[in-house]
Amino acid sequence: MGKISPPPAASPLLLRGRTSPLTRRRFIEGLAAGTTVASLLPPLSASPARAAGHARSHGLPELTGTRFDLSVEPTRVNVTGNPRTATLVNGLMPGPILRWREGDTVTLRVTNRLRVQTSIHWHGIYVPAGMDGVPGISFRGIDPGETFVYRIPVRQSGTYWYHSHSGFQEQTLLSGPLIIAARDSDPIGADREYVIFLSDWTDEDPETVYYHLKTSNGYYNHHRLTAADFVHDSRAKGLLATLRDRFEWSTMRMDPRDILDVTGRMTGGTYTYLVNGQAPAANWTGLFRRGERVRLRFINGSSMTYFDVRIPGLGMTVVAADGSNVEPVTVDEFRIAVAETYDVVVTPNEDVYTIFAQAMDRSGYARATLAVREGLTASVPPMDPIFSRTMTDMGMSMPGMESGPRKMPGMSMPSEQGDDMPGMDMSGMDMSGMNMQGTHTSGKKMPAMQHGMSGMSDSSGAAPKARAHARPNASGQVAYPQPQEVRLALGPEVVSIAKNPTGRLDTPGDGLDGNGRRVLVYNDLVRLDGGPQNTPFVTRDPDAEVLLHLTGNMERFIFGFNGLTYDQSEPVRFPHGQRILVTLINDTMMEHPIHLHGMLTELENQKGKLRPLKHTVNVKPAEKLQYYVNATELGRWAYHCHLIYHMDAGMFTSAVVA
Repeated sequence: MGKISPPPAASPLLLRGRTSPLTRRRFIEGLAAGTTVASLLPPLSASPARAAGHARSHGLPELTGTRFDLSVEPTRVNVTGNPRTATLVNGLMPGPILRWREGDTVTLRVTNRLRVQTSIHWHGIYVPAGMDGVPGISFRGIDPGETFVYRIPVRQSGTYWYHSHSGFQEQTLLSGPLIIAARDSDPIGADREYVIFLSDWTDEDPETVYYHLKTSNGYYNHHRLTAADFVHDSRAKGLLATLRDRFEWSTMRMDPRDILDVTGRMTGGTYTYLVNGQAPAANWTGLFRRGERVRLRFINGSSMTYFDVRIPGLGMTVVAADGSNVEPVTVDEFRIAVAETYDVVVTPNEDVYTIFAQAMDRSGYARATLAVREGLTASVPPMDPIFSRTMTDMGMSMPGMESGPRKMPGMSMPSEQGDDMPGMDMSGMDMSGMNMQGTHTSGKKMPAMQHGMSGMSDSSGAAPKARAHARPNASGQVAYPQPQEVRLALGPEVVSIAKNPTGRLDTPGDGLDGNGRRVLVYNDLVRLDGGPQNTPFVTRDPDAEVLLHLTGNMERFIFGFNGLTYDQSEPVRFPHGQRILVTLINDTMMEHPIHLHGMLTELENQKGKLRPLKHTVNVKPAEKLQYYVNATELGRWAYHCHLIYHMDAGMFTSAVVA
């Protein structure tokens, strides 16, 4: 089938180009001087949506109403002591909180004051396809000097955010919070609330960061295993086991300590981690009275960083995930993937607490304070130990199979001849249910794998029911890619295939297991209500299945779906009106936050009609995860990994509902 051509525009991935010379010089001091953002910024311009200091949301400027004037402009900032140029909304870092109300129709006039094209995407929001804000997919983009008018009927409530979908502008902080009040009473009562907007800042040009990732594998990884680690592991696991482990990682050309592609300045990387635009030394502070119920709306608006969040000495009750209410669950800590949001309620009974958000790779942290008055600080806890991925993370845990230096059960490996093109050691592999079909790549015969759905089940072992063959909808559309049509061939885009992907919804993730704290897992999430309009409780079996492997080559920094980058792939097809079961299998050693525009998904975590709604789903290494898509929203929608450099490296496609 031929591809669906996008409207005339630049690539929907990343529109290249630097920002223009400064329209005004403004310094936002962070790590260097600890100055707050608000004290240095002019008030927002008057508009039908008024700037407000919300009584319960101390510390961040916000706009309320139904009409909003937003300006995207280059702005001088100073986060680390080195003045740089950011791309900000209304000159604010992060952009102003936008407060909408469910049931209203909002109008947003976005003016581009850059010298390159820009856009704003409303993350997790039901919008008409032309209002989604992805150049090349849903609209042309906003040219320099142009004003684009978004009109959005508001059909949901909760905590969301907005960001650019042009170039690397999101990395230069073109983003901000979006809070939607429920039309009816909010079931989550709180005395006050704060937005906690997490982000990562680099003084480097994002193009330079991407160049480093493409040309030098592990350029920002300063946690590589050392001789001391080898001695330690040999004593703990034995010399032979340690040698075997090192050999297996080297043959896959991967590093078990390559947890995040871009790392923090504390370990020699490039990122400074921010809370509400403030570096750790600036210590953003929210005030409270003892005994109050305080709602914290956490938004991970970073480009590449997963955060592990806790408030030492204070339990957190998770009450919403990705904008949708969930049954309250009390935890000590949660991992928030890029683009996810979590609402928590806390009841502080001491004078001061630290909000501590450490990067998943332990290369730095963001930090803020909750206190009864300004000027108080609590101690910052030490970061947790650095951890390594294991062969289990690579889908290679196969009981009873030999795993010596010459046999690698369940995972592809580079050929023994040292070719650039990886081969596969087939010894010890159970090939039942796999239809092997020879393909040729660069003159070398390579095995291809056809993956059926046999054996694919959720973490409980019960496979969701689905039709053996997809049926067409009223327009004759059939869901795609069907499981029986997916073939993965080893090559430059696919360096490994997990032989034994498993459900991992009951595990918090690498680096969090066994830390002595109660950590949130996806299996904890139970939907509290029916959710937004057009996402009702649904109990019927799916009409079809779609299978997407998350694939990549770390050495060449190439990522994709089913072994295909954006320019190689066809759109995913979701027939209008049908219910589709999507299976995601992560064949890489990296975690991937997968985001489908236009529709929320029902995560299959064995909660029946109370499955949680998600707009972004984190898929761990070697994990097999499933969710349902109700194809109610006509149009062409972006579908991608939300790690910005993974998206540019190919893990981006589109989904068509027709």
